[in-house]
Amino acid sequence: MLDYDKEADAYDDSRGGEPRAAAAAEAVLGLVPPDARRLLDVACGTGIVTRRLAGARPALRVTGADLTYGMARMAAARLPGAIVLADSRRLPFPDGTFDAVSSVWLLHLLDTGEDVRAVVAECARVLRPGGVYVTTVDKAAAHDVGSDIDAVLAPRPRRPAQDAAEAVTAYTETLGLIPAGRTRFPGHGQGRSPRGTVADLRRGWFTRVPPGSPLAEHFTTHLEALPDQDRPRPDPVFTVLAFRKRD
Repeated sequence: MLDYDKEADAYDDSRGGEPRAAAAAEAVLGLVPPDARRLLDVACGTGIVTRRLAGARPALRVTGADLTYGMARMAAARLPGAIVLADSRRLPFPDGTFDAVSSVWLLHLLDTGEDVRAVVAECARVLRPGGVYVTTVDKAAAHDVGSDIDAVLAPRPRRPAQDAAEAVTAYTETLGLIPAGRTRFPGHGQGRSPRGTVADLRRGWFTRVPPGSPLAEHFTTHLEALPDQDRPRPDPVFTVLAFRKRD
């Protein structure tokens, strides 16, 4: 997994920046009831989405939480007084504190299904009855857009998808959450180019393909043979699910 303290300063520019954040915030808020008054953004990262959640609805009090100091520091600069340093598996809030909880690009980072269940359980715990949990799912799959780059990388070993929609839905059902909506949004600026994908291989972005390994060099050779080395292929399209806590 990436070192998010080291990644923090360059994170937004390498992940689509403000356009992607705007699309993510719009998707989340489209699934949050208009009468919600308190929202917790779990694993808020640099706060680039969190700030937009707060700015779009002045009546919505938004709190962000992140485990990584470097990320939380940047988020706190964007939303002073609204960011806490916290592990998403042990949130420092009483039961039923929030009308809505969001987790954008979090569940796919977790190592095991038990970790995902723990995070979802905490999100459910701090939700009031009738509140809504909104989360991204199937993130890795969203990056497979059917491009020539995807064809080259198809044989690579992959981490199990801990954020698979079916698994996340099953976890929520055991916690008294029921499906309440679904939407999608584009990952602006995240379309892969061959040259950029080679750079990602060399910095360890593909966690099951160690930099410098024979497999990484095999993929590099084939990627460097593709046309239009700097042309981004289509952007990914991310999926967001909402779940309502039973009254």
